[in-house]
Amino acid sequence: MISNPHFFFAEVSLDLSRGKFQSGLDKLIPFSDYFSDSYLFHLLCAKALRGLQNYSLASEYLRKCCSIAPANEVAWNDLIDLQASGNGLENCAPSALFDPISDELEKLTAELMKFNPVQTTENSDPTSIHEQKQPFPDDSAIAVPTESLASLFTAQGAYKKAIKIYTVLIQLKPHNAEHYRAEIDSLLNRL
Repeated sequence: MISNPHFFFAEVSLDLSRGKFQSGLDKLIPFSDYFSDSYLFHLLCAKALRGLQNYSLASEYLRKCCSIAPANEVAWNDLIDLQASGNGLENCAPSALFDPISDELEKLTAELMKFNPVQTTENSDPTSIHEQKQPFPDDSAIAVPTESLASLFTAQGAYKKAIKIYTVLIQLKPHNAEHYRAEIDSLLNRL
């Protein structure tokens, strides 16, 4: 059993960086069941096997990395590099070179290239003036009641909406309550 996997992987990585590929692989293989779902384990195995020029098995480990962590590009780039170089892969069965994920990505890319989105016409005024001027009901809630909004409603003749805002403002700003009550009285006289 490994007491600290981080030190273990660091030791194997050091072996690989020094070109001791067989030593690194010998350290990894006994723990293959223990790290069966470890991205780093499979990546280090692939690097060791590639260093030992066992490209087909390295390719299998890289594919496992890609299935464990599809968003991690390290294994993808290594796999692409390995397949592009063709090192020893010419003797592999065609199924060993086939990558279903890459194949699916190629198909999706081809379909996206054919996609033609519907053209829309936009103008600088996405909401028509008529829609902008449509009043909202007097009983609808006003998210941010302000004195400016109450003054605007008063200027537009929307007295009930202005009264509603002043009523809320009395609760929010009790220190200005007298002023707001005077405004409400003035608006009630206009109704």
